[in-house]
Amino acid sequence: MDVEQTVQQARANLDTLTGNLALDTFVSGILTLLVCCIAIRIVKAVMAKALSKATKLDAPVRGLIFKLITTVLWVLTVIIAAGAFGINATSLVAVLSVAGLALSLSVQTLLTNFFSGIMLLINKPFRDGDFIEVGDRLGTVKNIGFFSTTINTLDNISIIVPNGDLTSASVRNYSAETLRRVDLNFSAAYDDSTEKVKNAILEAVAMDRRILKNPAPFVRLLAYEASSIKYVTRVWCKNTDYWDVYFNLNENVRETFAKNGVAMSYEHINVHMLDS
Repeated sequence: MDVEQTVQQARANLDTLTGNLALDTFVSGILTLLVCCIAIRIVKAVMAKALSKATKLDAPVRGLIFKLITTVLWVLTVIIAAGAFGINATSLVAVLSVAGLALSLSVQTLLTNFFSGIMLLINKPFRDGDFIEVGDRLGTVKNIGFFSTTINTLDNISIIVPNGDLTSASVRNYSAETLRRVDLNFSAAYDDSTEKVKNAILEAVAMDRRILKNPAPFVRLLAYEASSIKYVTRVWCKNTDYWDVYFNLNENVRETFAKNGVAMSYEHINVHMLDS
Protein backbone atom coordinates (compact mmCIF):
# COMPACT_ATOMS: atom_id res chain seq x y z
CA MET A 1 0.00 0.00 0.00
CA ASP A 2 1.57 3.33 -1.08
CA VAL A 3 1.27 6.68 0.70
CA GLU A 4 -1.68 7.89 -1.37
CA GLN A 5 -3.67 4.74 -0.67
CA THR A 6 -2.86 5.03 3.03
CA VAL A 7 -4.13 8.63 3.13
CA GLN A 8 -7.29 7.66 1.26
CA GLN A 9 -7.92 4.80 3.69
CA ALA A 10 -7.41 7.15 6.65
CA ARG A 11 -9.90 9.62 5.17
CA ALA A 12 -12.43 6.86 4.63
CA ASN A 13 -11.96 5.75 8.23
CA LEU A 14 -12.50 9.32 9.45
CA ASP A 15 -15.67 9.60 7.35
CA THR A 16 -16.90 6.40 8.95
CA LEU A 17 -16.10 7.73 12.41
CA THR A 18 -18.01 10.98 11.96
CA GLY A 19 -20.84 9.44 9.97
CA ASN A 20 -21.91 7.12 12.71
CA LEU A 21 -22.47 9.86 15.31
CA ALA A 22 -26.13 10.24 16.26
CA LEU A 23 -27.87 12.46 18.77
CA ASP A 24 -29.51 9.57 20.60
CA THR A 25 -26.11 8.06 21.42
CA PHE A 26 -24.54 11.31 22.59
CA VAL A 27 -25.83 11.10 26.17
CA SER A 28 -24.87 7.43 26.40
CA GLY A 29 -21.37 8.29 25.18
CA ILE A 30 -20.97 11.08 27.72
CA LEU A 31 -22.10 8.82 30.57
CA THR A 32 -19.74 6.06 29.42
CA LEU A 33 -16.86 8.54 29.26
CA LEU A 34 -17.59 9.77 32.79
CA VAL A 35 -17.75 6.22 34.14
CA CYS A 36 -14.43 5.41 32.47
CA CYS A 37 -12.80 8.54 33.92
CA ILE A 38 -14.00 7.64 37.41
CA ALA A 39 -12.74 4.07 36.93
CA ILE A 40 -9.34 5.39 35.81
CA ARG A 41 -9.04 7.54 38.95
CA ILE A 42 -9.87 4.55 41.16
CA VAL A 43 -7.42 2.27 39.35
CA LYS A 44 -4.68 4.91 39.50
CA ALA A 45 -5.19 5.35 43.26
CA VAL A 46 -4.99 1.59 43.87
CA MET A 47 -1.99 1.28 41.54
CA ALA A 48 -0.13 4.16 43.23
CA LYS A 49 -0.65 2.54 46.64
CA ALA A 50 0.55 -0.84 45.38
CA LEU A 51 3.63 0.65 43.71
CA SER A 52 4.54 2.60 46.85
CA LYS A 53 4.88 -0.75 48.65
CA ALA A 54 7.12 -2.17 45.91
CA THR A 55 10.32 -1.04 47.64
CA LYS A 56 12.49 -3.32 45.48
CA LEU A 57 11.73 -1.13 42.47
CA ASP A 58 13.54 2.17 42.02
CA ALA A 59 11.44 5.34 41.97
CA PRO A 60 12.00 5.95 38.21
CA VAL A 61 10.85 2.38 37.43
CA ARG A 62 7.72 2.80 39.56
CA GLY A 63 7.00 6.08 37.79
CA LEU A 64 7.46 4.46 34.39
CA ILE A 65 5.08 1.58 35.24
CA PHE A 66 2.51 4.06 36.51
CA LYS A 67 2.68 6.14 33.32
CA LEU A 68 2.52 3.13 31.00
CA ILE A 69 -0.53 1.66 32.74
CA THR A 70 -2.21 5.07 32.79
CA THR A 71 -1.60 5.44 29.05
CA VAL A 72 -3.12 2.00 28.38
CA LEU A 73 -6.18 2.91 30.46
CA TRP A 74 -6.75 6.09 28.49
CA VAL A 75 -6.39 4.28 25.17
CA LEU A 76 -9.01 1.75 26.30
CA THR A 77 -11.22 4.61 27.45
CA VAL A 78 -11.05 6.24 24.03
CA ILE A 79 -12.00 2.98 22.31
CA ILE A 80 -14.85 2.22 24.75
CA ALA A 81 -16.19 5.78 24.58
CA ALA A 82 -16.00 5.74 20.79
CA GLY A 83 -18.15 2.63 20.71
CA ALA A 84 -20.65 4.29 23.05
CA PHE A 85 -20.82 7.30 20.72
CA GLY A 86 -21.61 4.97 17.83
CA ILE A 87 -18.20 5.19 16.25
CA ASN A 88 -16.89 2.04 14.59
CA ALA A 89 -14.14 0.78 16.88
CA THR A 90 -12.41 -1.02 14.00
CA SER A 91 -12.18 2.19 12.03
CA LEU A 92 -10.88 4.04 15.09
CA VAL A 93 -8.17 1.44 15.66
CA ALA A 94 -7.19 1.70 11.98
CA VAL A 95 -6.84 5.48 12.22
CA LEU A 96 -4.81 5.19 15.43
CA SER A 97 -2.59 2.55 13.81
CA VAL A 98 -1.82 4.77 10.80
CA ALA A 99 -1.14 7.73 13.09
CA GLY A 100 1.04 5.58 15.33
CA LEU A 101 3.05 4.27 12.39
CA ALA A 102 3.68 7.76 11.05
CA LEU A 103 4.63 9.01 14.51
CA SER A 104 7.00 6.10 15.18
CA LEU A 105 8.82 6.67 11.89
CA SER A 106 9.29 10.37 12.62
CA VAL A 107 10.57 9.86 16.17
CA GLN A 108 12.53 6.64 15.68
CA THR A 109 15.66 7.97 17.43
CA LEU A 110 13.56 9.31 20.28
CA LEU A 111 11.91 5.93 20.77
CA THR A 112 15.30 4.19 20.70
CA ASN A 113 16.53 6.44 23.51
CA PHE A 114 13.28 5.92 25.43
CA PHE A 115 13.42 2.13 25.36
CA SER A 116 17.15 2.29 26.13
CA GLY A 117 16.26 4.36 29.19
CA ILE A 118 13.81 1.67 30.27
CA MET A 119 16.54 -0.98 29.91
CA LEU A 120 18.94 1.13 31.99
CA LEU A 121 16.37 1.52 34.75
CA ILE A 122 15.55 -2.21 34.77
CA ASN A 123 19.04 -3.71 34.35
CA LYS A 124 20.77 -1.05 36.49
CA PRO A 125 24.31 -1.17 35.02
CA PHE A 126 24.88 2.02 37.03
CA ARG A 127 22.98 4.28 39.43
CA ASP A 128 22.91 7.96 40.30
CA GLY A 129 26.22 8.84 41.95
CA ASP A 130 28.26 6.10 40.26
CA PHE A 131 31.56 7.02 38.60
CA ILE A 132 31.53 5.58 35.07
CA GLU A 133 33.44 5.66 31.80
CA VAL A 134 31.68 5.45 28.42
CA GLY A 135 33.94 5.91 25.42
CA ASP A 136 35.82 9.16 26.02
CA ARG A 137 33.30 10.29 28.63
CA LEU A 138 34.35 9.95 32.27
CA GLY A 139 32.36 11.28 35.21
CA THR A 140 29.71 10.89 37.90
CA VAL A 141 26.14 9.96 36.99
CA LYS A 142 23.82 12.75 38.13
CA ASN A 143 20.50 11.73 36.62
CA ILE A 144 19.16 8.80 34.57
CA GLY A 145 16.20 10.00 32.53
CA PHE A 146 13.92 8.20 30.10
CA PHE A 147 15.69 9.68 27.06
CA SER A 148 19.14 10.75 28.25
CA THR A 149 21.57 10.49 31.16
CA THR A 150 23.45 13.41 32.73
CA ILE A 151 27.12 12.86 33.62
CA ASN A 152 29.29 15.37 35.49
CA THR A 153 32.96 15.26 34.46
CA LEU A 154 35.89 15.64 36.87
CA ASP A 155 36.12 19.35 35.99
CA ASN A 156 32.38 19.74 36.75
CA ILE A 157 31.03 19.92 33.21
CA SER A 158 27.59 18.39 32.64
CA ILE A 159 27.34 16.08 29.63
CA ILE A 160 23.96 14.93 28.34
CA VAL A 161 24.38 11.45 26.84
CA PRO A 162 21.54 9.84 24.82
CA ASN A 163 20.49 6.57 26.44
CA GLY A 164 20.88 4.79 23.10
CA ASP A 165 24.62 5.53 23.23
CA LEU A 166 24.87 4.03 26.73
CA THR A 167 23.16 0.74 25.86
CA SER A 168 25.15 0.27 22.64
CA ALA A 169 28.59 0.91 24.19
CA SER A 170 30.75 -0.73 26.84
CA VAL A 171 30.33 0.97 30.21
CA ARG A 172 32.97 0.85 32.95
CA ASN A 173 31.42 1.33 36.36
CA TYR A 174 34.14 2.21 38.87
CA SER A 175 31.63 2.42 41.73
CA ALA A 176 29.98 -0.97 41.31
CA GLU A 177 32.13 -2.73 43.92
CA THR A 178 32.88 -1.71 47.49
CA LEU A 179 36.61 -2.47 47.15
CA ARG A 180 39.05 -1.40 44.46
CA ARG A 181 42.68 -2.27 43.69
CA VAL A 182 45.36 0.40 43.28
CA ASP A 183 48.06 -0.58 40.78
CA LEU A 184 51.34 1.36 40.72
CA ASN A 185 54.79 0.74 39.25
CA PHE A 186 58.05 2.06 40.74
CA SER A 187 61.53 2.03 39.23
CA ALA A 188 64.74 1.55 41.19
CA ALA A 189 68.40 1.37 40.25
CA TYR A 190 70.12 -1.92 39.44
CA ASP A 191 72.53 -1.32 42.34
CA ASP A 192 69.77 -1.68 44.94
CA SER A 193 68.87 -5.21 46.01
CA THR A 194 65.40 -6.55 45.32
CA GLU A 195 64.67 -7.14 49.01
CA LYS A 196 65.74 -3.61 49.92
CA VAL A 197 63.42 -2.05 47.33
CA LYS A 198 60.47 -4.26 48.27
CA ASN A 199 60.86 -3.46 51.99
CA ALA A 200 60.95 0.26 51.21
CA ILE A 201 57.72 0.01 49.21
CA LEU A 202 56.02 -2.07 51.91
CA GLU A 203 57.07 0.52 54.48
CA ALA A 204 55.31 3.17 52.38
CA VAL A 205 52.24 0.92 52.20
CA ALA A 206 52.15 0.56 55.99
CA MET A 207 52.07 4.36 56.37
CA ASP A 208 48.50 4.54 54.99
CA ARG A 209 45.85 2.99 57.25
CA ARG A 210 43.29 3.06 54.44
CA ILE A 211 45.17 0.29 52.65
CA LEU A 212 43.63 -3.06 53.56
CA LYS A 213 45.63 -5.92 55.01
CA ASN A 214 43.29 -8.45 53.41
CA PRO A 215 43.74 -8.87 50.48
CA ALA A 216 47.40 -8.48 51.37
CA PRO A 217 49.54 -5.89 49.57
CA PHE A 218 51.50 -7.32 46.64
CA VAL A 219 55.01 -6.11 45.70
CA ARG A 220 57.15 -7.98 43.17
CA LEU A 221 59.86 -7.37 40.60
CA LEU A 222 58.09 -6.80 37.29
CA ALA A 223 60.67 -6.16 34.55
CA TYR A 224 64.30 -5.40 33.76
CA GLU A 225 64.45 -2.18 31.80
CA ALA A 226 67.29 -0.36 30.06
CA SER A 227 68.21 1.91 32.99
CA SER A 228 66.22 0.55 35.93
CA ILE A 229 64.32 -2.34 37.43
CA LYS A 230 60.53 -1.97 37.58
CA TYR A 231 58.53 -3.16 40.60
CA VAL A 232 54.76 -3.65 40.54
CA THR A 233 52.72 -2.70 43.61
CA ARG A 234 49.08 -3.73 44.12
CA VAL A 235 47.06 -2.77 47.18
CA TRP A 236 43.36 -2.85 48.02
CA CYS A 237 41.23 -0.14 49.61
CA LYS A 238 37.63 1.03 49.86
CA ASN A 239 36.28 2.37 46.61
CA THR A 240 35.77 5.82 48.13
CA ASP A 241 39.45 5.96 49.22
CA TYR A 242 40.92 5.03 45.83
CA TRP A 243 42.36 8.37 44.73
CA ASP A 244 43.64 9.33 48.21
CA VAL A 245 45.47 6.02 48.47
CA TYR A 246 46.78 6.34 44.90
CA PHE A 247 48.37 9.75 45.42
CA ASN A 248 49.51 9.14 49.01
CA LEU A 249 51.28 5.92 48.08
CA ASN A 250 53.17 7.72 45.33
CA GLU A 251 54.32 10.37 47.79
CA ASN A 252 55.12 7.89 50.57
CA VAL A 253 57.29 5.72 48.31
CA ARG A 254 59.42 8.74 47.46
CA GLU A 255 59.99 9.33 51.19
CA THR A 256 60.79 5.70 52.06
CA PHE A 257 63.14 5.36 49.08
CA ALA A 258 65.09 8.39 50.33
CA LYS A 259 65.01 7.11 53.91
CA ASN A 260 66.34 3.63 52.97
CA GLY A 261 68.85 4.84 50.40
CA VAL A 262 67.01 3.44 47.37
CA ALA A 263 67.83 5.30 44.16
CA MET A 264 64.68 6.14 42.20
CA SER A 265 66.15 5.59 38.75
CA TYR A 266 65.18 7.18 35.45
CA GLU A 267 66.11 6.71 31.82
CA HIS A 268 69.76 7.64 31.25
CA ILE A 269 72.83 6.73 29.20
CA ASN A 270 76.18 5.81 30.74
CA VAL A 271 79.15 7.08 28.74
CA HIS A 272 82.56 5.52 29.51
CA MET A 273 85.64 7.49 28.45
CA LEU A 274 88.65 5.37 27.59
CA ASP A 275 92.20 6.73 27.82
CA SER A 276 93.94 6.58 24.47
